[in-house]
Amino acid sequence: MPALRRVLVANRGEIAVRVIRTLRDLGLTSIAVYSEADRLSLHVLLADEAYPIGPAPAAQSYLDIERILETARRTRADAVHPGYGFLAENPDFARACEEAGLAFVGPSARTIAALGDKLAARRLAERSGVPLIPGSGALSSLESARAEARRLGYPVMLKAVAGGGGKGLRVLGGERELASAWELARGEARAAFADDRVYLERCFRRPRHVEAQIVADHHGHVAFLGERECSVQRRHQKLLEETPCVALDVRGRAALGEAARSLARAAGYASAGTIEFLLDEDGAFHFLEVNTRLQVEHPVTEMVTGLDLVAEQLRVAAGEPLSFGDEPPAPRGHALEARITAEDPLRGFVPSTGTVRRLRLPQGPGVRNDSGLYRGAQVSVYYDPLVAKLITWGRDRDEAARRMARALDEYVLEGVRHTVPFHRWLVAHPEFRAGRLHTRFIDEHLQPDTLARGGEN
Repeated sequence: MPALRRVLVANRGEIAVRVIRTLRDLGLTSIAVYSEADRLSLHVLLADEAYPIGPAPAAQSYLDIERILETARRTRADAVHPGYGFLAENPDFARACEEAGLAFVGPSARTIAALGDKLAARRLAERSGVPLIPGSGALSSLESARAEARRLGYPVMLKAVAGGGGKGLRVLGGERELASAWELARGEARAAFADDRVYLERCFRRPRHVEAQIVADHHGHVAFLGERECSVQRRHQKLLEETPCVALDVRGRAALGEAARSLARAAGYASAGTIEFLLDEDGAFHFLEVNTRLQVEHPVTEMVTGLDLVAEQLRVAAGEPLSFGDEPPAPRGHALEARITAEDPLRGFVPSTGTVRRLRLPQGPGVRNDSGLYRGAQVSVYYDPLVAKLITWGRDRDEAARRMARALDEYVLEGVRHTVPFHRWLVAHPEFRAGRLHTRFIDEHLQPDTLARGGEN
């Protein structure tokens, strides 16, 4: 990959570690950046070079575009990999990298801006023939919201046009909830995205959340690498993902993949990206949104395809074609990913901070760990509580789930509360093992007193 030699990783934690490892595999120089709180973090210790970019608060470090670009210029970087979160889907950051002569390891600023606007993405999907969730345009007033909600029929979701990660989102069961939700959603959207526009979508009662992984280059290749089931969620935050989705047959999978490829082509997409859908109670899929970055759950796709999606991103950023040309590898087997977060599931998943006193990551056949932890590492109050991901592979879903159960039993993490006990409960639940999943699964089945503390504190 001669066009790229030095890559700055504009992120932290497990995703920075994961990107750095691929850079090492490819013989490229990895340049880490870190806040004062992350001076001894694992991504700093593993990178070829590491440079401070400011105080602990993300707004003064990992979200400071000028500090990151200045570090990239000073260290003679050729490219910037944004990971996920922070600036990964910020078109201003992508544009600033492009203007500075840096390869941005992701889609273009124009593509990020076009698809980051949820209503613009819906319009593009509609023009591409992709089925949509019934919804409204941008709402100008509370009265217009009332009228649209009545037209769509309750329940509805009030969503931020520039939203993501559950911010600026409210589920409304009836009209009496609308006035307060209108103010709260707009205020949250304004604070998170500096954009208080909102719109409505019909709310399916028990949908599955299924996403299509695509990767595209500048040579006309747009590949569908299979779907991921992401239905196990709490407050719109994913907790466990898997591939393939047991609710899709061969015909449904092909149709979903073609819809994703059609939308990616229409957007002029180049890099790895995810087209998200909801499957309704009848199994029909409806477009939800596009994530213009590497997803947290990308390892399950890597486990079944044998591909390195970060390496593919780097090839695209360097102007090279995808490694597999016109025909992606056929997925093999089944993979699960448990998100290990520093949260206490016995207390409503409140965040936990502290020093890792003891750590033993599971190993063995079909097990992968993506982690930013080591003994003595600090889990800070300043950042997202995701600290590790446990991924298992099996020849079928049952084997992958049995390996996940075994790996969770081996997992030891002391010093902070964490979600390993929750995942032990989840993978043993008969409804999970049967594959009967939907986005309200946790609301319907989780009782905190059924979780046993194990391997924590």
